[in-house]
Amino acid sequence: MRSSEVKNRTSVEEIKSLRLITAIKTPYLPDGRFDLEAYDALVNMQIEDGVEGVIVGGTTGEGQLMGWDEHIMLIGHTVNCFGGLIKVIGNTGSNSTREAIHATEQGFAVGMHAALHINPYYGKTSLEGLISHFDSVLPMGPTIIYNGPSRTGQDVPPHVIHTLVQSPNMAGVKECVGNDRVEQYTSKDIVVWSGNDDECHDSRWIYGATGVISVTSNLVPSLIRKLMFEGKNPSLNSKLRPLIEWLFCEPNPIGLNTALAQLGVVRPVFRLPYVPLPLAKRIEFVNIVKALGRENFIGEKHVQVLEDEDFVLIGRY
Repeated sequence: MRSSEVKNRTSVEEIKSLRLITAIKTPYLPDGRFDLEAYDALVNMQIEDGVEGVIVGGTTGEGQLMGWDEHIMLIGHTVNCFGGLIKVIGNTGSNSTREAIHATEQGFAVGMHAALHINPYYGKTSLEGLISHFDSVLPMGPTIIYNGPSRTGQDVPPHVIHTLVQSPNMAGVKECVGNDRVEQYTSKDIVVWSGNDDECHDSRWIYGATGVISVTSNLVPSLIRKLMFEGKNPSLNSKLRPLIEWLFCEPNPIGLNTALAQLGVVRPVFRLPYVPLPLAKRIEFVNIVKALGRENFIGEKHVQVLEDEDFVLIGRY
């Protein structure tokens, strides 16, 4: 089947309407394999608290530490288990156009509802190269472009996005540059999801973003849903700030992985090069949970500090 012939049952308009998408964490067993039991429980908790979509194998889900066979398997597993309840957006982007094409074909073949595509990182390319790269994958199905210059070392500027929106499959942009850029797009009716949890409230209610692709919603999905669905709420936004700042004190997903382990939702297993936050930060997280209220976080176990020796670090898996 040629790429242009791949069909998907989810319309671009359905993807454009999503207000809360969680960049879902991938949990591991002690040998480094996926812990699908913990993963399914985590996705179920997102669904129960009103999340509308999940990014599978994104930066937060550590797609960069997966082989493509693992990656596509996890997308297919998520579709098979939850595809009728939540939109499954597979991160099938790559710095290699060839790999991005192949992975996106496979992702839609196993039923994902949309693809997430980052611009080619590390090697980078010209603006014309960016357009050609994205044009190679857009025909396959609904697509969100991810602009995270801190990850890629290269901005995807408005010129590129304005060209890409001519494709009927272009759903919108996950934008991490900031709210001035968000407003540049929303003023021209381009759908944007904030990629910055600390800015998502203002992105949504002041700058016109449709919603957020969130890391923090892994932990407190009901509160992030409230932030995205129930109008301006500067009080809640302020209450969440210490948690968000804590989560991003080191590169994501280090904080999230540590927090979920402390909450007893996932095993304290890290695929290297990620390692847990130090003891002082783990103590700080316990205090943040108490301040926000344990009932607002996922899971039912008491939050723990955990000792250094509780964590398993795996380099070969």
